[in-house]
Amino acid sequence: MTLTNQYPSLKGKTVFISGGGSGIGASLVESFFRQGSKVAFVDIQEDVSLALVERLRQESGSPGSVHFYPCDLLDIEKLQNAIERAAGELGPISVLINNAANDNRHDFRQVTPEQWDKCSAVNLRHQFFAAQAVYPQMKQLGGGSIVNFGSMSWHAGQGGMPGYTSSKAAIEGLTRGLARDMGPDKIRVNTLVPGWVMTEKQLRERVDENTAVEIDRNQSLKERLIPENISAMVLFLASDDSCMCTAQNFIVDGGWI
Repeated sequence: MTLTNQYPSLKGKTVFISGGGSGIGASLVESFFRQGSKVAFVDIQEDVSLALVERLRQESGSPGSVHFYPCDLLDIEKLQNAIERAAGELGPISVLINNAANDNRHDFRQVTPEQWDKCSAVNLRHQFFAAQAVYPQMKQLGGGSIVNFGSMSWHAGQGGMPGYTSSKAAIEGLTRGLARDMGPDKIRVNTLVPGWVMTEKQLRERVDENTAVEIDRNQSLKERLIPENISAMVLFLASDDSCMCTAQNFIVDGGWI
């Protein structure tokens, strides 16, 4: 799927994306790059991230630029440094996409306090500290857009990963609180809730012969969600076209929940 909508307001803006090396994140990096944005992204996967940067830089006719900063999001200081470095090299950040997460399954009977804290750190904590770090830059610019990634899993009552679903549920509360706090500075904060997206990881680890039956039973639309479906909504939320959208949850799940 090739995204065709162009948002003139995104051209030249600095966009910071977490978890941009693969899956939905890579689609986001590519989509903003094709809008003419200056894209900075962090990821723990260096090889795939560098390959993505090289592929995009070799494209002809694309007006955007792309920069990769290796970062483990468990290290908040390193994340904050990457945000500052991106602003120094590309200009103040006006769009933040908090995409990175890990939906590893776990049995509630076996979770330790250390595992619970790590799950929260991987899926929730970095979203807050990234928003905190970009706030002064967005205020300086006179506004900005933050998109936090939630999950349909807890809406659907999915079990088998309570640390993940708890973190993702909390993101919607984080979004609404930050939207109220940052609204006077014209900074918009929204949650994007994806459905079951057919990323490389999902195809490798989760998709089997029963997948089609489950999707067709639960989704109103019987087609498969792909990363570009998610990117299309994120581009809108990042652009000036959504200038009065804030504190909301935008669900792209084919009508599952």
